[in-house]
Amino acid sequence: MPLLRRGDCGPAVAEIRAKLATLGLVTDSDGSYAAFDDTCDRAVRAFQQQRGLTVDGIVGPETYRALDEARWHLGDRVLSYAVSHPLVGDDVVALQQRLLDLGFDPGRPDGIFGPRTEQGVREFQRNVGLLPDGTCGPGTLRALAQLARAVVGGSPQAMRESEALRQAGPSLAGKLVVIDPGHGGGDRGVAVGALDEARLASDLARRVEGRLAATGVSVFLTRGPDGEADDEERAAFANTTAADLLISLHVDGHTNPQAQGVATYYFGSDRGAGSVVGARFASLLQREIVTRTGLLDCRTHAKTWDLLRLTRMPAIRAEVGYLTNPGDAARLATPAFRDRVAEAIVGAVQLLYLPPDVDTVGD
Repeated sequence: MPLLRRGDCGPAVAEIRAKLATLGLVTDSDGSYAAFDDTCDRAVRAFQQQRGLTVDGIVGPETYRALDEARWHLGDRVLSYAVSHPLVGDDVVALQQRLLDLGFDPGRPDGIFGPRTEQGVREFQRNVGLLPDGTCGPGTLRALAQLARAVVGGSPQAMRESEALRQAGPSLAGKLVVIDPGHGGGDRGVAVGALDEARLASDLARRVEGRLAATGVSVFLTRGPDGEADDEERAAFANTTAADLLISLHVDGHTNPQAQGVATYYFGSDRGAGSVVGARFASLLQREIVTRTGLLDCRTHAKTWDLLRLTRMPAIRAEVGYLTNPGDAARLATPAFRDRVAEAIVGAVQLLYLPPDVDTVGD
């Protein structure tokens, strides 16, 4: 789809305004107003902020997808698993969270009706005496509404993730980590002078790969030095490998050359969906990179970007410095600095699998 932004007009903009009006973010009384004006720009930015998207006021594929998903409430439609085109929406998130509250396992509450969600519905239906067809229709909805929450003492998904991490044990031997060098091929990402994001991410990924392999970790890369893939393809690759972690590596850029530092992102949203292990790993990684490199700490942030959302394992995205900042760029150009970043990443992976009471800051 074409990118829509302030100054655009036409039927596509009218559709966007209608979706925003449904969510109460604009007050259009009908669908005839088709200008992407300041009001529309503010509404889009507010929606992006709420949904954990990049706040740029531009309606691209991810923002459009999120606007479409936001219109669904549990009970609006029959939910079932379709292999070729899984249903997605806020109603699926609500179903997944309800199943988790009742002690069933639909997988991570990511708003995607996949095979684990279907299996969770089947198990619920068996337990309440319904036909276990995996379809959430009127009868299943009534049963869901009639039962009280069975899991208490915290988020069921957080407890499941934390227990799985504990059972994985502290040893790195046998773990599988997917490293995702951002961009690639014809997409070079941020480029300043002789440096570009794709090349730096690929170099950094190779440095991390070698160090992790030395600890006994199996490492896969989502692309080679000249490869290119979109986020859905990268997530599908990671899911196929059944990896324990995914680490996506990027550098950042901004029109303001004073923007600098490192930030780390994990899957999370205002709807309660998210990865508690991803959040913990992001925090560890952020701390290790800041401690070992002295980069400005731009903190960790929850996002619903496709790569973080579609992966079935804890996944993070690290933006390691700004190529548009002269200081950060000079450091990124130095192999010794990239070595320190790679060591910080490996240190964070090691810390993730240690019990919290023996967690120590990297040296």
